[in-house]
Amino acid sequence: MAANVSTSEKTTDANATAQTLAEVNNKPRNGADVLIQALHDQDVDIVFGYPGGAVLHLYDAMYKNPIRHILTRHEQGAIHAAEGYARVLNKPGVVIATSGPGATNLVTGIADAMIDSIPLVIFTGQVATDVIGSDAFQEADIMGITTPITKHNYQVQDVNDIPRIVKEAFHIANSGRKGPVLIDFPKNISATIFEEALAEAKKEEEIYLPGYQPNTKPNYLQIQKAIQAITEAKKPLVLAGAGVLFADARQELTEFVEKYKLPVINTLLGLGSIHGQHELFFGMAGMHGAAVANDAIQKSDLIINIGARFDDRLTGDTKLFAPNAKIVHIDIDPAEIGKNIPTDIPIVADAKEALKALLKKDFQGPDAAEWLDYLYAKQTDCPYWYNEDQNEILPQQIIEMVHSITSGDAVVTTDVGQHQMWAAQYYKLNHDHQWVTSGGLGTMGFGFPAAIGAQFAKPDKKVISFVGDAGFQMTLQELALLNEFKLPVKIVIINNGALGMVRQWQELFYDCRYSQSLMPIQPDFVKLAEAYGVKGYRINTLDEAQGILEEAINSDEPVVIDARVKQLENVYPMVPAGKSLDDIVGVKKF
Repeated sequence: MAANVSTSEKTTDANATAQTLAEVNNKPRNGADVLIQALHDQDVDIVFGYPGGAVLHLYDAMYKNPIRHILTRHEQGAIHAAEGYARVLNKPGVVIATSGPGATNLVTGIADAMIDSIPLVIFTGQVATDVIGSDAFQEADIMGITTPITKHNYQVQDVNDIPRIVKEAFHIANSGRKGPVLIDFPKNISATIFEEALAEAKKEEEIYLPGYQPNTKPNYLQIQKAIQAITEAKKPLVLAGAGVLFADARQELTEFVEKYKLPVINTLLGLGSIHGQHELFFGMAGMHGAAVANDAIQKSDLIINIGARFDDRLTGDTKLFAPNAKIVHIDIDPAEIGKNIPTDIPIVADAKEALKALLKKDFQGPDAAEWLDYLYAKQTDCPYWYNEDQNEILPQQIIEMVHSITSGDAVVTTDVGQHQMWAAQYYKLNHDHQWVTSGGLGTMGFGFPAAIGAQFAKPDKKVISFVGDAGFQMTLQELALLNEFKLPVKIVIINNGALGMVRQWQELFYDCRYSQSLMPIQPDFVKLAEAYGVKGYRINTLDEAQGILEEAINSDEPVVIDARVKQLENVYPMVPAGKSLDDIVGVKKF
């Protein structure tokens, strides 16, 4: 029988607790307390992380001054979740990890965020300053390791610099070309007492970074040159990349292309910058892009690149890319202009500001009616296609069904490989900040934890994560979070029992020598999901697919869907690596 507790005893206990908290709050603040307060000052509402010895002061400070913390089951899960959060909210994701292996486990995600321009602020614990360089327990030179893969990194040497450093880090991460900023935090600094008087004197200081002044406004003369080029063009083409999304410029882009009747294509990361079924949208370009999009590039006489970096998966052989086109390149990062493709009219500016400048000018649009008619005919004649199989489910069919069930409104994350390309081809996005994928680094294991971050960012949105059976197994331990936080993420495993894209390349370029690309032993994904307290479904036949998908996706709980699909299905169209966009294969004319 439970002991009876008197009201007076309860009151005494409550008073004692309040007195203890007051004593804690009245103690001089240390570096860890100041860091957590600095996060509150930056309106950080969620942190993804994993504790360890070098960050115990930080975690104790979080306990005393609560901020929502998501304990992932691996540091890689934490940083990919932060990327997903940042991608859909267009604001920095925040990560904390301990020193040594905790920090090095973040490296893949940092590199991924850097190349895809995802704003992150990362805090890594470090050994005490007096033993740095001595190979102390769990010491790693994370500054040296991450210098090439961050916009900037700091190591805190003075506790009184913490508010300034944190403020600068968020500014750098989320301005100009966005990206990751790392702050290395030695353990003794987190325990050092902070000088409150000095802090008050510096609190209102403006950020002063004379070496970092990203340009957002376009040059007037360059805008005039772009307008002249557009007016004279007969076959104009707008190439919209992720820069349009980071600038929140979808409305301006749509208004611009509608005003002047300009056809639009996307890069992989630019998907969602215009409605996926807009009449002027002709799909994704590049290695697995639409035949019409690649043909438009090769036949265009003017390409207006807004916020894309002309990466090799888009261009193919750069010497043969867009041979007849004048190039207008609008990008906030001047280093990208002219780097891969010679540029005729460079415009260093934020995409939104550049589009607003173009829209302010009323000019004669191009006479491109014949060009649009050609593209519409090409789009009709050479669509994405697949041959139905009476005995096996095709991955494309699963993605089409998911699109139909969600009406194109879900936030979609993907892992990397064949399923990523099929999702890009067949899931037509209705909105911006709805597409979360790893582009430049091509990181397997990205898709599922990114979906967790996206669901935390937008709890009222349906979040679908298309993953391969191989990539899912790299970060599947994060299934624990779905049950713990009741996150209704829908994981759709496109299960072909293989490293699908590797197998495809081995089929096409290595005479079907499937060296280490087939995976005959797989876990029972349904039982695995159930072991984590998550509902699992398996799809074996096309007849049952629609019903299972509708039930799973329309539920209010997290689910894992193991869709067993045809192993030898390939992604087409395809431009072989290093070839011209004219060398596209797998195009079928209807």
